[in-house]
Amino acid sequence: MEMSAHSLVGNGRLITHDDRQPFLDNGCVAIRDGLIAAVGPTAQLQAAHPGAKFIDAHGRVIMPGLINTHTHLYSAFARGMALKDDAPGNFSEILERLWWRLDKALTLDDVYWSAMVGMIASIRNGVTTIFDHHASPGAVPGSLFRIAKAARQAGLRSCLCYEVSDRDGAEIAHQGIEENRTFLQHCKDSGDDRLRGLFGMHASFTLSDETLAQCGQVAADFGAGFHVHTAEAASDAESCRREHGMRIVERWSCRGIFGSRTLAAHCVHVDDHEIELLRATRTNVIHNPQSNMGNAVGCAPVLEMLRRGVRVGLGTDGYTPDMFESMKAANLLQKHHAGDPRVAWAEPPQMLFQENARIATDCFGRPVGKLIPGAYADIILVNYDPPTPMSAANFNGHIHFGFTGGAVETVLVGGQMVMDSRQFLAIDEQEVMAKSRAAAAEMWKRF
Repeated sequence: MEMSAHSLVGNGRLITHDDRQPFLDNGCVAIRDGLIAAVGPTAQLQAAHPGAKFIDAHGRVIMPGLINTHTHLYSAFARGMALKDDAPGNFSEILERLWWRLDKALTLDDVYWSAMVGMIASIRNGVTTIFDHHASPGAVPGSLFRIAKAARQAGLRSCLCYEVSDRDGAEIAHQGIEENRTFLQHCKDSGDDRLRGLFGMHASFTLSDETLAQCGQVAADFGAGFHVHTAEAASDAESCRREHGMRIVERWSCRGIFGSRTLAAHCVHVDDHEIELLRATRTNVIHNPQSNMGNAVGCAPVLEMLRRGVRVGLGTDGYTPDMFESMKAANLLQKHHAGDPRVAWAEPPQMLFQENARIATDCFGRPVGKLIPGAYADIILVNYDPPTPMSAANFNGHIHFGFTGGAVETVLVGGQMVMDSRQFLAIDEQEVMAKSRAAAAEMWKRF
């Protein structure tokens, strides 16, 4: 016998991302103990759960919370910041003149406030799950725990890691390895179903074989996957061939880094053999279209990867908190690169809604990104009144041309409402922004 739901979210156009019942014109989701108990027509679920609290969507779209599978929360303090050198002219200069100077200037308090800012922005845009890739070489120990504190306060489902790199010397690399180790142990012991860890590493050109071996041992101790930048720029690929006599995907594969739990961000400069290795190892590639365009590193062959059975999810690389925006950019980039307006209609929504859901489900151990019984009740309400008929056959077209993160009005994570009518329920947003501005101003002086 079905147990009574604690709450219902209904009276809206329901997108489930469940192939068996993808769309209901007036649908409802029943929630119990943070999980989805049932999905169906509003009238039917109201009759079945007469005592449940009813959250009325008033005709808005009800859909799963969005998932961002690659972002950098620590980048928040770069907004509006002036560089102290000439404008970077290539990817290496972008790293050296912007990101590697910024991350060195961060304190643990900066890590916390930038995380809070990024999480607020994520929730405002309907993102309920993030996979963050962190770096703060001047404040490594405890940094992931500051981000986790922010995640718990914001209510965001989060998978965190620290970016190990040799670029700042052996001691900082060791601190990064230990931060990953300590945090993975915490995730194992805490029982927090909203918090997970991966083993973070920067990129091939900043990691020695010795450091890779140390990272691999710690990750193996926990059965953890990796989160690593892979073949993002041509310069990285060239460095790997020059220094190691192989391509980056080959290096990661022979080092045991790849597998179904690993996230390989970017994969812009990969050849046919590397694509086959990605497929064979079931490694998750994460496409970040706006970042790739902004850094002028190229166009990842994601359509070919998907055609050949590679798992390809969608992230933002910290460029935007709006995953609807990222999906649209993925569509446009592939069309522009191919010179063919017929391509990339199906693949961007596949990456955002299907592949990201699979990645998050594998990570958190229960369905995420789908509105099905037994899944985490991560739900958003989007203020969208379709000007044309909306159905199971065309809702992706409505999303592509009609949805923006700014239209998200209400957000629930694990059945808990964290934002209602664009207002946060457990966070003083104005206080966070004020303290963030003050911390950023001080960080800019150290930059």
